[in-house]
Amino acid sequence: MAIWRADERFVTAESWLESRHSFSFGPFYDPANIGFGFLVAHNDDVVAPGKGFETHPHQDLEIVTWVLRGALAHRDSEGHSGVVHPGLVQRMTAGSGIRHSEWNDGPDPVHYVQMWVRPDRFDLTPSYAQSPFDLTTGELVPVVSGLPHHTSSMAIRLHQQSAGLLVARLGPDQHVQLPEAPYLHVFVAEGTATLEGVGTLATADAARLTNSDGRQLTAGPTGAEALIWEMH
Repeated sequence: MAIWRADERFVTAESWLESRHSFSFGPFYDPANIGFGFLVAHNDDVVAPGKGFETHPHQDLEIVTWVLRGALAHRDSEGHSGVVHPGLVQRMTAGSGIRHSEWNDGPDPVHYVQMWVRPDRFDLTPSYAQSPFDLTTGELVPVVSGLPHHTSSMAIRLHQQSAGLLVARLGPDQHVQLPEAPYLHVFVAEGTATLEGVGTLATADAARLTNSDGRQLTAGPTGAEALIWEMH
């Protein structure tokens, strides 16, 4: 098990962008921190109004985006376009190659988490999907997954049969039971939470658990939103 605090991440700071990287990314390289399980990027981004990333290429990645505040627009070389806002997940399969741009589509800064996952097959046909999810139940909700036990859920299909992203939006002192898995990445996107056997995770703290045994995650007094990658 390893705990990574928010202020331990690599930081890209521009006039229009603040991006905090959980793993080695771009010019930041740490050979001991290049990923976890099938996760190879986990970026916590804030983009100024009217700004964004110009058209750029990707290949052989599953790119998952979860917006916390604001609106993020997307357009790609396959003709897909969309706007992602809180409560809606986006998955782009880069596959054999895709070019896309993304930018802030609102009057206020957009804050989102973008996660890159290694697919289980290369040279897939590029594709795009987005879908809203009801998080008012206070339960763990699979939003993007390739795990066999999530096939009956409403989760968007992930082209990695050993990984899935679950999201929990918890009220004050609410708790969820985390899944048992060889690799579990727990990221507190908003609020604070207590992870059983570990202690308090503040906003943007992460826990990387191996051979996770189904610990309990309990929200703090203001609630919490947690992004959990279950990987087998």
